[in-house]
Amino acid sequence: MGERGPETGETGTERLLTELPMLRFVAQRLLLTLPVLFVVATVTFFMVRLAPGGPFSGEKKIPEPILKRLQAHYGLDRPLPQQYLFYLKNLARGDLGPSSKYEGRSVNELIGAAFPVSLELGCYALAVALITGLTAGLIASLRPNSRTDYVPMSLAMVGICIPTFVMGPLLILIAGIPRGTKCCPR
Repeated sequence: MGERGPETGETGTERLLTELPMLRFVAQRLLLTLPVLFVVATVTFFMVRLAPGGPFSGEKKIPEPILKRLQAHYGLDRPLPQQYLFYLKNLARGDLGPSSKYEGRSVNELIGAAFPVSLELGCYALAVALITGLTAGLIASLRPNSRTDYVPMSLAMVGICIPTFVMGPLLILIAGIPRGTKCCPR
């Protein structure tokens, strides 16, 4: 078997991709995310714009001159294709625009303020899942086809099958009642 190299005309990247199939697979998946993100952004933009009402139509009637100024500020007075191109240009730069709910703040600022808390919560959840999952798996593997195997696997199946919007409030009730927290007063 001859060695690959300059004689075969392959570049280092091509050789690396042919020798490491997992790296090739990951590279293909990363390249496929670009069109998927484009389609999701496009569909989301047009669904929001074509829905009845708007960001400023609520219970309280806004005077017409103020409504016109708000629409001009957020670029909603432009034609739809121009709004779309402006949206894509800002999205490519990572600018998610101004918040329509919190005046004077951008969406990036709001996400940046909430991200550290979400990251911390996600790390705690991952730690709990790893500790309980590995412990349950270890216990289940010690005695296959016994009660110590079936109980953890059944609990795991129940946890997977119950939707998060049902499991969340149940866990809040279970964790909150013994402590007497504000969400579950005694």
